[in-house]
Amino acid sequence: MKPEQENPTTSFGKKSTVEEIRARFDNEVERFSNLQTGQQAKMDSPLSLALIAEAAARVSPHATSLLDVGCGAGNYALKVLEQFPALNVTLVDLSAAMLERAVQRVSRATSGKVTALQGDIRDLEIGKSTFDIICASAVLHHLREIAEWQSVFAKFHTALRPGGSVWISDLVEHSDPRVQALMWERYGAYLTQVKDATYRDEVFAYILQEDTPRPLMFQLDLLRSTGFRQVEILHKNSCFAAFGGIK
Repeated sequence: MKPEQENPTTSFGKKSTVEEIRARFDNEVERFSNLQTGQQAKMDSPLSLALIAEAAARVSPHATSLLDVGCGAGNYALKVLEQFPALNVTLVDLSAAMLERAVQRVSRATSGKVTALQGDIRDLEIGKSTFDIICASAVLHHLREIAEWQSVFAKFHTALRPGGSVWISDLVEHSDPRVQALMWERYGAYLTQVKDATYRDEVFAYILQEDTPRPLMFQLDLLRSTGFRQVEILHKNSCFAAFGGIK
């Protein structure tokens, strides 16, 4: 299957349900507990992770609380904790198995309180002016309708304290189909280099089944429209970007 035929945009009705996505991640705990194996499908993942942790530390040097949305096995929280070893950390994930592993790992890295919330960020109440830093890595591409994106970004803004920041690392789409085809070809070449063509096709298949990414500019505009006073792009490579907003 050619990469340009694997554009992730498709009918929402054909996409995986929340339960199907939860089931897949329930079976991926060991892989996602290792940065190299758990994040290898994301281009420049270690760089994006480091940039987000360091940017969060520069923007919010006196932070006391972190919300990690779609925490998986806790890799992003652990990286942020290298900057803030006493943070109170709230972990959110669909998968109870992922949350259990994340709590184990994160609890060893902070002297602060660790709280686990199992569920979909679209449905969870995360409070008002509760957090200094929010991280969302490889999770927002599961949002579907524009109204869901608006609701979740507004929820992030509400949950942050003044001066707080949200940092996102995710798969992004491109608005022009010709540019999307180019970037998808480059991503396919990357996946083939990581492992082989079979691995590339496996990754393309679950993206096509599960994901509905939005363009980077759409998300930056949405951060602004939901109240963030400043937006920043930390890194972009092909179909992946790391960026954020400051309240």
